[in-house]
Parts: sequence; C-alpha cells; structure tokens
Amino acid sequence: MTRTNTSPGDISTRPLDPLKDAELIHPWVTHPKAAFWMMQGATRQDVEREYAAIVAHPHHHAFIGLVDGEPAFLMERYDPAHLELVGLYEPQPGDVGMHFLVAPTDTPVHGFTRRVITAVMAELFADPATARVVVEPDVANKAVHALNAAVGFVPEREIQKPEKKALLSFCTRAQFEAAVGAAV
Repeated sequence: MTRTNTSPGDISTRPLDPLKDAELIHPWVTHPKAAFWMMQGATRQDVEREYAAIVAHPHHHAFIGLVDGEPAFLMERYDPAHLELVGLYEPQPGDVGMHFLVAPTDTPVHGFTRRVITAVMAELFADPATARVVVEPDVANKAVHALNAAVGFVPEREIQKPEKKALLSFCTRAQFEAAVGAAV
C-alpha cells in the first residue's frame, strides 16, 4: 500500500519491484556510504536476487521511498519473530523490524535523513497493529544510532548476529510521538 506523508517535501512509499528497481537501488546499496548494508561487492543481478527473495518472503517487505515523487530511499519492514532476530530476543505482539537506506547524493541536504527516518517511523506506526519498532544496526554505525535516538529509539543491549555485532533498540509509539512532538 502506498501512503503519503503531507509534511514538507512530500514523502511516500511504494512496494519495491525487484525486476524494475534493481537498477535503481544497485548503486545505493553498493555505495561506500552504505557499507553497513553489507552489499559492497554485489552485482545488479545479486541485488535483484536479494530483493526478489525479500519480496517473496511472507514476513519481509521492501519499499522505495519517494520524496516529491523522486526515488530517494529504501525501506524494509520485517517480522522479527520470523527473521533477522529469531532467538536473539523475546518478540512481543506488535513488534515490527525496520531497515532504511537513503540514496547517496553529491548534494546532501541538512536534516534530510532525519526527515526520512521520521517518515519511515510514521509509516510503520500508521498501522494500528504496530506496537513498537525494533532495529539492530551495527554497533559501529554511530550516525544511525544518533538518528534512531532522535526518533525515540532506546538501546537495550548489544547482540551478536551471524554477520555483525548489533545494537538491539526499541521504539514504542509513545516514545516516537514524544521524540518528534506529534501524535501518530
């Protein structure tokens, strides 16, 4: 489902189509600034296969984020009771896992990534079944830790995933609303 946030700089999402969007997102996920995405050496075909598997998975969904109608970020939502965090924490009803990646640019706009993560969180909490959002970024990714804190995430503990040491963090609807100053 596509949902539009009417805040300045119209932000919306649409489902990712692996066949059509692999060309678009390949330079995003392989860019040096996307090192924590762990796809540095991926070919376009690798990206297409990875996202075809995500789209086919019943508990994992990928979206292209649009700003003023132009592709600008990648968003994934997943059910942590079924993937990514199975056995690493005790999932609660209403938990939703999230990943996001802003497209690289030669002309960064101050505050843009914060607007994107705020819109991603608003999108996730627009679903009344979402009670809290769960993230597991690399412990070394200090920039995303700061962004997560800005929208209400509270770190719980470090966990060891097969591919990385991660900082398990949670954000409830109330924490998000308090952080961004608006009701969802």
